[in-house]
Amino acid sequence: MAEHFVAPASLAELQMALAEARARDWPLTLLGGGSNLILPERLPGLVIRPAMAAWWLEEGEEDEEDEVRVHAEAGVVWHALVMALARLGLWGTENLALIPGHCGAAPIQNIGAYGVELCEVLEALQVVDLADGRERWMTPQECAFGYRDSIFKGALAGRVVITRLVLRLSRTARAHLGYGDLASRVGKAPTPLAVAEAVCAIRREKLPDPAVLGNAGSFFKNPVVSQALAERLLAEHPEMPHFPQPDGRVKLAAGWLIDRCGLKGLREGHFGVHERQALVLVHFGGGSAAELLGFAKRVASRVHERFGVTLEREPRLAGER
Repeated sequence: MAEHFVAPASLAELQMALAEARARDWPLTLLGGGSNLILPERLPGLVIRPAMAAWWLEEGEEDEEDEVRVHAEAGVVWHALVMALARLGLWGTENLALIPGHCGAAPIQNIGAYGVELCEVLEALQVVDLADGRERWMTPQECAFGYRDSIFKGALAGRVVITRLVLRLSRTARAHLGYGDLASRVGKAPTPLAVAEAVCAIRREKLPDPAVLGNAGSFFKNPVVSQALAERLLAEHPEMPHFPQPDGRVKLAAGWLIDRCGLKGLREGHFGVHERQALVLVHFGGGSAAELLGFAKRVASRVHERFGVTLEREPRLAGER
């Protein structure tokens, strides 16, 4: 329950809402689709849910005939945009199909799936400063993107609202099919739409629909550990999924670690570990955010006790700084 709520449909309306919040000294909560957010029962102050929902194409210059820039405002539903672009035959975002949420939230955790991250196709983004309502553009370099991370989780957390993305896509086939069984599902000459549909099929097989069973997607980040720790674990568990990183470290599969602790399908009170995908914590109704966080802490503790690996929460907690 929000104490005050507004859904600005334009940049000017957003700036007016911010000005009123400053004048009344209201705390602010920015809300997109809410798919990566843990909500308390009540939100004080003003909740702003950007409703600017236009997107359009900008063709490249003569020396960039292969490229197309896509402008997408914060309120555009991410999956709907991905599928529309795939139907247009544009390459770059098809692996990110069926990721829930709105475009304005996509850069915050640098959304990624099936070997592709948002930062690889993002050319620029527009933000509005919460303190004075001024707008400015940022480059990907300024966003300090990392694995499920960005400056919007760090130095700019609670200081700006993202209002527009500019993506750079291609008309030339640049399929990324090296993750899982994606290649076997799309054939030798896939289209962006075929890849996107295959990704959707895989995700639906593994992940619960939040409209049916409450969840915030992947609850834990896939941990990135030292090469030494990875080698010790592989000596004991040679079947363990692992992905070497450019910096020499190794990314592990959090879901596999949780599953090997025997926690898949576990239920405690109002929350549980999903029966098909251990990376997802599910909500059966009732309870509280505190209960959820306590359950998640116990899951992470079991993993640390068995493997010596620390799991980090991926969804944000509303009001957390």
